[in-house]
Amino acid sequence: MTGREKEILEHLKKDPMMPQSDLADLLGITRSSVAVHIANLMKKGHILGKGYIVREDAYVCVIGGSNVDIQGFPTTELIYRDSNVGKVKVSMGGVGRNIAENLVRMGVHTKLISAIGDDLYGDKILEEAKSVGLDMVDTLVVQGGETSTYLSILDDSKDMILAISHMDIMEHLTIEFIKRKHHIIENAALCILDTNLPLETIEYILTTFKDKQFFLDTVSSTKAQKVASLIGYFNTIKPNRIEAEMLTGVPIKSETDATIAADRFHEKGVVNVFISMGEKGIYASGPEGGQFIKAPKIEIVNATGAGDAFIAALAKASLMELTQLETAKMAIAASGIALSHENTINPQMSEGLLFKKMEVL
Repeated sequence: MTGREKEILEHLKKDPMMPQSDLADLLGITRSSVAVHIANLMKKGHILGKGYIVREDAYVCVIGGSNVDIQGFPTTELIYRDSNVGKVKVSMGGVGRNIAENLVRMGVHTKLISAIGDDLYGDKILEEAKSVGLDMVDTLVVQGGETSTYLSILDDSKDMILAISHMDIMEHLTIEFIKRKHHIIENAALCILDTNLPLETIEYILTTFKDKQFFLDTVSSTKAQKVASLIGYFNTIKPNRIEAEMLTGVPIKSETDATIAADRFHEKGVVNVFISMGEKGIYASGPEGGQFIKAPKIEIVNATGAGDAFIAALAKASLMELTQLETAKMAIAASGIALSHENTINPQMSEGLLFKKMEVL
């Protein structure tokens, strides 16, 4: 936003119905110049339209993958290299999309920048977003493209054993496309990226919007590797133990190892680090120091969406300016809510349920 645009915006906040001629007189510029500046403010999303209604609501911008999840659940113990009796479930997924939907269910205005095809799956993703209130206006719909598909097999304990990800369409999220979404990123309260994005696109975003708080979902150890050299640009990261080992070079076998790994992240410039230690809980490290928070034992119904809910809660906690301990508890609570439902995203996820679960941690 230019200095002149800021001046105009401040006047319109005080008087949304102020005529352009009055603005021109106040600023000592022509009416036509005021019209140009207002048009730019509208393009950038600061002004909503007639009456110069100023946008005040904070939003989170999520940039990442959207796909259709196809999950196979065996009825009994999984038998390898054989046909297993069980159930197959189709649902909307994708790390970025899942994070965004969780945020919406937590009461956070969220915009998702992703890529989908103009096919049946893409239409379904847009319909689902509309039904829950997720803003996908800025998502790229690729003509003739195939919407990403994620095929996974879970074992009898509902943990993911293997998966195949077909996400070629994400290559369409180029630097040129992101440039057209400059105002969306610039005006967000914070941004969340997942590593399904092309590396050059991630690098462009991080190096262009240097004053923006970026949260990283590493997605997997393989995909996390490509952002190893950029890790210091992120304000907050949420790796699991294996991903943390890969990004820091520190083998994590104990709680002490986790503290060393977190320190390595801080040395690179990361402000907040939340390392998932599985059943042992979370190691949270930031300006308030480091601490382990144990996760409560719960019956796992589906383990695939816990990480997405976790980072969504980190973002919500940041918007609420919660303490480090409160933030970790909110994230653990969100993860637990996700684990307790057969869907990747628990439809009962809400701000009220989050705080209720936090009370017993």
